Order: sequence, then structure tokens, then C-alpha cells
Amino acid sequence: MDHRDYVRHDALGLAELIAHGEVSATEVLAAARRRLDAVDPTLNCVIQRMDEIADQRAGTAVTGPFAHAPFLIKDLFQNYAGVPTTYGNAALKRIGFKPPVHAEVVRRFITSGVNILGKTNTPEFGAKGITEPEANGPTRNPWNPAHTPGGSSGGSAAAVAAGVVPMAGANDGGGSIRIPAACCGLFGLKPGRARVPGGPEHTDMMHGAAVDHVVSRSVRDSAAMLDAIAGYEPGAIVRIEGPSMPYRQAIERDPKPLRIGVMETSPLGQPLHPEAGAALTRTIACLTDLGHDVEPAAPKLDGAQLCQDFLSMWFVQMARVVDEVRALSGARANEFELDTRAMAHLGRSLSAVEYSTLHGRWLGYRQALAAFHADYDLLLTPTLASPPVAIGELATPGWQHAALKPLLHMPSARALLASGIVDRMAHENLRHVPFTQLANLTGTPAMSVPLHIGESGLPLGSQFVGPPGGETLLFQLAAQIERAAPWFDRLPRIAGVDE
Repeated sequence: MDHRDYVRHDALGLAELIAHGEVSATEVLAAARRRLDAVDPTLNCVIQRMDEIADQRAGTAVTGPFAHAPFLIKDLFQNYAGVPTTYGNAALKRIGFKPPVHAEVVRRFITSGVNILGKTNTPEFGAKGITEPEANGPTRNPWNPAHTPGGSSGGSAAAVAAGVVPMAGANDGGGSIRIPAACCGLFGLKPGRARVPGGPEHTDMMHGAAVDHVVSRSVRDSAAMLDAIAGYEPGAIVRIEGPSMPYRQAIERDPKPLRIGVMETSPLGQPLHPEAGAALTRTIACLTDLGHDVEPAAPKLDGAQLCQDFLSMWFVQMARVVDEVRALSGARANEFELDTRAMAHLGRSLSAVEYSTLHGRWLGYRQALAAFHADYDLLLTPTLASPPVAIGELATPGWQHAALKPLLHMPSARALLASGIVDRMAHENLRHVPFTQLANLTGTPAMSVPLHIGESGLPLGSQFVGPPGGETLLFQLAAQIERAAPWFDRLPRIAGVDE
């Protein structure tokens, strides 16, 4: 099987070819590996190969909708027992940390039939919307390797967009499925809170703001994989109701004409890049042609406060993770990136009461979004406020270095918190990605749909945010858009590889 034939099929399609005896599992695996070998020197998307495991899997009888379809998992929270895991961190890489058990979502990936080839690159602890960890080096965008594929599932998105695999594991605690999907011209749906298990170690991580799923080239792969991995796990805080029919079946039906509110301005009050506006305009035109009613509307909430609360939650998460990694690895301070150390220090500066107060504001965000969904079926926004940035563009800026270095030597970060550093970090670090965090803090499903390619040749997606339990509606709309404006065959040509 050559590459041109391989990339004509999504994961379900490859599994069907294998099941019908038109190609062998070994031949499909070889095609995926040849593509990985060709593109990875340029993209740096896979940081851990699993060749022996994949070979054994290819020679074994496998069941499931994705039987023997090549797949990659993310090197963050998608632990595979006995396989080195770094989370983008130098200390975990140094000790060769190997988790003792599979993450529950990985166990369910395996049950779906996929053949896991390796683990994909991620920023340190998934804390950024780019994928440039010091421990493993930057991952680059297949559409233009001078630019980011987004983050934190940037390695997975780059591999899928480059045609290594048709679908790869991803997770999303602030946009980490939708941002790289938007950067790489892919479909990415973040399920709602508790839809997909995070155990056994990370059940209800970040109060359920973070959730696992995939990035994919086709909507049907994403829908069928959510069918395979969704559902209650022992120890989860809630058991949510499943869909009325499988997602894979539901996408065969168009949704009813929808009322969609579109948010055209950044919640941080900063202007959109013209390409972000162009992407939104194209999406609105497609929706209107499909018979949907689209009008300007947005939830009534303080977007700047939401971004600050999101960052503060991440700061506390970083403090917890840094402490856990230190206990596990004996990590030295310089084995954490400066941004990570600073976020952890800021997280430790928050009192329990302050943290409880900011977490309490999440209820207000949920109520505001619920009030919006009482009038509108879906919220539409740009996924990104600008096209994918250049590699290195979001490296810690000079002013932040000047603020962060003294912070690390202070017993308390009170003075810097009072000086407005969190507000400034919110504007600097989220100005390119200010739209995605709402769905995480409210626990609602959201997706990025890839309709637009900018004048620079880089993709830019549009985000839809659904109500609780709205995965079926999102999938149905995505499939309807995919049928009207197909994107599956739109693949980048990588310089030096596809010439």
C-alpha cells in the first residue's frame, strides 16, 4: 500500500479494507511507518515509538470498529503501561518513567481495535497552546513547518494532518483538542465533562475541565471513537446519560434548522486578526446556505475574569503536578521550564479560600451559558483569534522573564499578584486563543470545524459550543458541513518530503 492509497481512507475505511482482505494489517502498519519516517525529521510529532508493540498487534486477531487502524496516543495522561512517558518534562524523561497501568481511555482505545504506533509530542504538562517543550523540542505544522501546529495536542494534530495516521489521541483542558485541530485543518471535538473516563489516576482532573478524545480527518472517525470510549468508569463523580443513539449512527441525519449565536469579538477585548474574521465569515455563509439562522449573540459574562480564573486554576494544577513529579523523580528546579516553575509558584500563592472563590465563579459561567442556550442551539466563535503563530513567537517574552525570575525567589507571590501580573499573563498568553476556555470551565462539549485556509496557506477553524449533552447535535452539524464543504482530501504538501 503506497502513501497515496493509504491517505485516501479514514480509520474506519482502513479497518474495512483489512476486514475484507483487500490489504493486510501489516501492510497498513508499514504504510503508516513509512510516512512517519518521512515526515518526522521535519515535524518532530512522535517522541516515543512503540514498534514492537505495534508489530505484535498487527499479527494478532483484533475486533472492534477500528481493527488494526494505525493510531497514536498523546504523551500526556494517555499512559500505556510499560512505555516511557515524559509529559514533556525533562525529569520524567531522565528517569525513563514507565507507568505501571494503562489509562482507562487507552484501554478503551485498544478495545476499539486501533494499532498504537507511538506517543506524540506535547508541551510540558500540556500547559500551552503551542507544542515546544524544552525536553523534546518543538513540533511543527505540516502546512508550514515554520509555524506551530497548536497545542497541547500538537504532536497528534501534526501527525494526522501529515498523513501518518488518520486519527490520534488528544485531550483538552483549555482548548488542546480544538486549537491544534484549527491550526492543522482537522476536525476536533471536545466531549463534555465526564463523557470520557480519565482514570484511574486522573478522573475528574481539574474539576472535570479536562477530557480525552481524538483529532481526526473525518467526522465519522471522531463519532465512532466517542462511541467506543465514552461511558462511566468506577470512581467517577457522576454517571451521565448516554446518547439516544450511537454518534456514528446519528451523523447520518442532518440536524433540524438551528438558531446559532455568533460571538465576533474576543472576550479579552482585543481585535481579531482579519483571517480569523474571514474564517468566521466563511463558516456563517456555509451555515446560512444549509438553512440555519445565524445572528450576533454571546453569553452575558465577564470574559476577562473567566480567562483569569482559568489561568489561576492552571497555576494551582501546575503546583500540584510539579510537586508530584519532584516526589517521583527527585527533579531539580532546572528540570522544569521557567514558565512551569512560575505558574506553580503563583498557584501556591493562592489561599484555599481564594481558590474556592474563583472555582465558585464557574457556576456563574455555567448559568450564563445555559441562559444563552435557552435562546440559541449553539454558540459559534473563531477557534483562534489569529492564524497559527511562528515557532518561537510565544516563547516567554522579556517582560515576563523580568517578572517571573524575581518571583521564583520570593517566599510569596502576593506583590506580583497584586501588581496585575495574572491579568497581563492572561492577555499575553491567551490573546491568540481566548475563545476555547469557556467550554472547559462550563463542562460543555465544543468542536472546531476546518473550513478555512488563509491567504498564507495556513488553516484556521471555527468553534461551536453546545449545551450539556450536546455532542450528538455537534456531530450532526459537523457531518452536515463536511458533506456540504468536504475537507478530507485537503492535505498539505511538506517541503522536502512531498516534492
